Amino acid sequence: MAKIAKKKAAARAAFAGKAFLPVEDAVALVKANASAKFDETLEIALNLGVDPRHADQMVRGVVTLPNGTGKDVRVAVFARGPKADEAKAAGAEIVGAEDLMESIQAGNIDFDRCIATPDMMPLVGRLGKILGPRNLMPNPKVGTVTMDVKSAVEAAKGGEVQFKAEKAGVVHAGVGKISFEPEKLAENIRAFVDAVNRAKPSGAKGTYLKKVSISSTMGPGVSLDLTSATAQG
Repeated sequence: MAKIAKKKAAARAAFAGKAFLPVEDAVALVKANASAKFDETLEIALNLGVDPRHADQMVRGVVTLPNGTGKDVRVAVFARGPKADEAKAAGAEIVGAEDLMESIQAGNIDFDRCIATPDMMPLVGRLGKILGPRNLMPNPKVGTVTMDVKSAVEAAKGGEVQFKAEKAGVVHAGVGKISFEPEKLAENIRAFVDAVNRAKPSGAKGTYLKKVSISSTMGPGVSLDLTSATAQG
């Protein structure tokens, strides 16, 4: 425990007084102080000037990170017949219909992305209270309700990240692994920030993008210079 406490104290000291850093400097700082024994995720959090409780201020979307997430994404697909076969061939770990619904209702949610063909949505709709809060509910707006099951599964496994604003107007996601090269993490960060910027809702008033911070899974966070955090930065 003492050794862990020393690492945390050292990390806090390294971050002390540092804020609004250029993306490359922030990535270097986070990478240098990621001390967990596993390959931590680089996490990003964006504070937005929106109130998602209002429909015209909801922020939601999807982005394919140029360098992937580094995560082994487990995909569940609601489909029948040839589309179920298509999902399995594309690499989906879990495929089913009523049996999958019952499994989820029983508390078995061993997947990171849920895809459904349109005809399955009356069935999937019964799972809204379970999948919704976990941001797993299939939605045509982000391409997870589709007849093109093959492409959806491949996208999920190839670096596609969904995002959705929480109640406080915060969007967060994993944008790579600490083991990634710094320039690849910087590219992913800018791609994610730009995607959230493009998803600005019609009802957003005043400053939309207020603050962007990054951290490793177990480490402290540091805020980014907003100009540097865009693809043009």
